[in-house]
Amino acid sequence: MAHFLGLGLTHYPLLAGTDEHMASLLRWTLNDPDIPESAKNPENWPELMRREWGADKGVSAATQHRKALVDNLARCRAALDEFKPDVVVVWGDDQYENFREEIIPPFCVLAYPDIEAEPFELMNERGSPNAWGLPEHTTITLRSAADQARWLTSELIERGFDMAYSYEKRKDSAFPHAIVNTQLFLDYPDAGSKFPYPLLPITVNCYGPHVIARRGGLVTFAQTRGERLDPVGPTPARCFALGRAVAGAFARTDLRVALVASSSWSHAFLVDKNWRLSPDTASDLRLYEMLTTGDYDSWQATTSQDILESGQQELLNWFCMTGAAAELGLELTWSELVVTDVFNSNKCFAILQEEDQE
Repeated sequence: MAHFLGLGLTHYPLLAGTDEHMASLLRWTLNDPDIPESAKNPENWPELMRREWGADKGVSAATQHRKALVDNLARCRAALDEFKPDVVVVWGDDQYENFREEIIPPFCVLAYPDIEAEPFELMNERGSPNAWGLPEHTTITLRSAADQARWLTSELIERGFDMAYSYEKRKDSAFPHAIVNTQLFLDYPDAGSKFPYPLLPITVNCYGPHVIARRGGLVTFAQTRGERLDPVGPTPARCFALGRAVAGAFARTDLRVALVASSSWSHAFLVDKNWRLSPDTASDLRLYEMLTTGDYDSWQATTSQDILESGQQELLNWFCMTGAAAELGLELTWSELVVTDVFNSNKCFAILQEEDQE
């Protein structure tokens, strides 16, 4: 008989860097000449944003933000260790990393052997030392669940999902940071080096219209004028259905399966209506209420346009995990939404359990 645990967490890249760099996305955005000066002026910002920005442009507030994230990650890790999974399924976005112009699959199962990955590549590119003071090119081993990944791919195809799969990562490219950072952050004290569980990654094309157009990175308003958009990504409802299908497949096994949604919620650099300066907290709170009350009908009725307008593209990973939770009847036993204006994204954490796990 299979058993299941659901987890939700952030893979916020700047948590891997130092406090001095935690607010660097906002600092970069403030240099955009097309953003009105009135919007850039801290005197016009909400109280939370002014307080976090402070006199040192977010450095002092970063310490508290880090503590909140690390404490919640530790709670997720404790639940994972108590559960003792045989395999950890991770839904994470690929931001122009493994998949580029050659092909962009809506979903892809990564059936890789053990991988040596560099978790600090993004920090190195940004000129930020990593939070652990380790050498720049430190590697961690991502343990393989390749056999289960191959089996799952066949199961999903038979269940009506024309699922892509990959046996080898893209050469000379970073491994998807949504997956690497899941291990890095769930093993925070040891920087991902002592994580004992095999990962089964399923990448989701969260960025849809912008995945190639913006190459997974930050852009100014001038750079987006007249941009040639890509086709849309999978809808929230389709992601929810995929989660159900994954859960249904594993339910026929005797495995202990952890199901992980890896992403923050709305991202400031994607919220045009806020001049890309702060997240869409109001929309995040509406969705968070749906999550905490178990209103999955309203949750999965969220449209792709809603997601795009609120900068919640990466939440598609959560739609996958909650679809699995709904299929299995997992109950939300704990959650927390860490709200911020300065540190780019609101971060949600959640534990969903079988009734006898509570």
